[in-house]
Amino acid sequence: MAGNPFINILEFPDFPAMTPAAAEEAMPKLLADAKARVDAIESGASADWAGFVLALDDAVRPLYEAWGLVGHLLSTCNSEEWRAVEAKWQPELVAFSLRVGQSRKFHDLAAELRSKLPGDAPPARRRILDKMIQGYELSGVALDGEKKKRFNEVAASLAKLSADFRDHVLDATKTFRLPVSEAQLDGVPEQVRAMARRKDGGFEATIEDAMYVPLMKHCRDRSVRERLYRARSTRASSGTTDNAPLIDGILSLRREKAKLLGFKDPADLSLSTKCAPSAAAVFKMIDDLAAASRPAAKREKSALVAFAAEAAKRGDGNGDMAPWDVSYYAERQRESLYSYSEEELSRYFNFPVVLEGLFKLAGRLFGVSISPADWSAPVWHKDVRFFRVGDEDGRTIAHFYLDPYSRPETKQGGAWMNEFRTRNVRPDGKVELPLAVICCNQALPDAEGRCLMTFREVETLFHEFGHALQHMLTRVDDGGASGLNLVDWDAVEVASQFMENWCVDSATLSRFAFHVDTHAPLPASLLEKVRAARNYRAGTACLRQLAFAKTDMLLHSESFSGEPEDVKRSVFADYDVPMIPEDRFLNSFTHIFAGGYAAGYYGYKWSEVMSADVFGAFEEAGLSDEEAVRRVGRRYRDTFLALGGSVDPMEVFRRFRGRAPAIDALLRQQGLK
Repeated sequence: MAGNPFINILEFPDFPAMTPAAAEEAMPKLLADAKARVDAIESGASADWAGFVLALDDAVRPLYEAWGLVGHLLSTCNSEEWRAVEAKWQPELVAFSLRVGQSRKFHDLAAELRSKLPGDAPPARRRILDKMIQGYELSGVALDGEKKKRFNEVAASLAKLSADFRDHVLDATKTFRLPVSEAQLDGVPEQVRAMARRKDGGFEATIEDAMYVPLMKHCRDRSVRERLYRARSTRASSGTTDNAPLIDGILSLRREKAKLLGFKDPADLSLSTKCAPSAAAVFKMIDDLAAASRPAAKREKSALVAFAAEAAKRGDGNGDMAPWDVSYYAERQRESLYSYSEEELSRYFNFPVVLEGLFKLAGRLFGVSISPADWSAPVWHKDVRFFRVGDEDGRTIAHFYLDPYSRPETKQGGAWMNEFRTRNVRPDGKVELPLAVICCNQALPDAEGRCLMTFREVETLFHEFGHALQHMLTRVDDGGASGLNLVDWDAVEVASQFMENWCVDSATLSRFAFHVDTHAPLPASLLEKVRAARNYRAGTACLRQLAFAKTDMLLHSESFSGEPEDVKRSVFADYDVPMIPEDRFLNSFTHIFAGGYAAGYYGYKWSEVMSADVFGAFEEAGLSDEEAVRRVGRRYRDTFLALGGSVDPMEVFRRFRGRAPAIDALLRQQGLK
């Protein structure tokens, strides 16, 4: 037990030793120790920072840190054994969290400590206490008797249903395999064909992100596209992986939870912790953006239909515009309009070179250095990299892991950033440095070691690195508010979406966009086409995201009744989102049913308004003025990245921009104004 890697977590976790058996062995002791320490604090703590706030954090952190690592391994090394660990111990973790969150003593100590804070106390501490008090209230601290019992039952059931929802999507995705011939892959980039090639020499197509997206864009065989589209659209909708009953259960329990806490609906509960002041404000943003997007989306649709008809005359397809045709013809139209192909462009984005260019950008903007440190830390898979982050004086300020490639059998789809450890200064002055992980799902390198990226994959890498920068470059000393801690959920995408803008900046691209064969830099003429094409079908893309956001808000609103599918179909029809009659998009909408975006998916657009306005400051200073870029970059680091969650996000924006955010920059960037 003394050497258990989940109990004695080193500076860098010993991932090879972190097996399901080790987790199973560690959890009883971690849980018992946390319970005993919490009980001791509750019976004897006074209202002071060290004796209450820090002591409570020390009491629960070993348990939560270990459980976070279990969750990470579930998402990157998923197996029946890891699922069994989660199924057994998740109810215990939920019960323990509720026991802490429902402590009236802790609530009262936090309230008393807040009232005693001197006027010159660090803003971070006041915000930590404000959020602690709110957290106790949202954990049901005011409930008694049967209401408290029922609240705890609801919380446990929601955790179980969300985990099952996630697993069903993963299982449904990895089990679908469509045998195809090499001829049926005509038009598909070589790197994708390599992914589809089986060891026996045959081919099979899948609906995992890394393969599905390029196949829908490039596969000339319409029957293959149709089968893939239908499979993807109906994921987790039959047999043991059917998520429809889980959706009903999750929505019902969320409504009950909100009512128990005194909120009118789950949306009202969700917004109590976010920047957006009300559901009405969220719906207004959605409606305003939709109004700006609809005319463009209508023109885009008409133009695509006309293009498909012309393509049919040339022998490419029959001119139909079924949902599985949209991506294919859109890609052909984009190639025609801007005179380049996605495959041609990808030859300028070799993953190792792009990664180095991203690190150079971080140095240029924020004065940090990033260097490999693979020998310093054990990893969970041979493809995982480890890096050190240094400041302008060369001091180490953070570390991060990078897990870049797709593993559909064991790794969940999409891309994400998680934190393993947050910056924290201990009472003895010791500084605990941030430790982060970035996960993507790119295609594996080819036989020559080259890993060509689509432009969207480049943007995704920059996006997730933006999250990591906000976690790693914080200067807040109190761990409870450093990095992403306490950043309101509808502002958490600002730093990530901001980084995507640099993917079309010529000075940035000059540092990493080189042809994989000739090493020639990306031609200025091609860059101009990429910039022009970035807003290709921007109205359609915006309406699609708004449809997701509005569906999410309606499902969690007081007015919701009936079938979730009916709500989705009504919204999708209104926003002209293509779908087939048997579409079951909601069954794989993990963001809101197995993630943190319930009644919060709108946050992507809410954040995008701010991130576009933030990048506008660099545009106004002059992107070609290197000194100006550095100056504004340091101001951005000193506000958005340094302040973490210690200050309200809207106040952080005002400190950087000198005013409140405006929607104009986003509309201008996307060509909608």
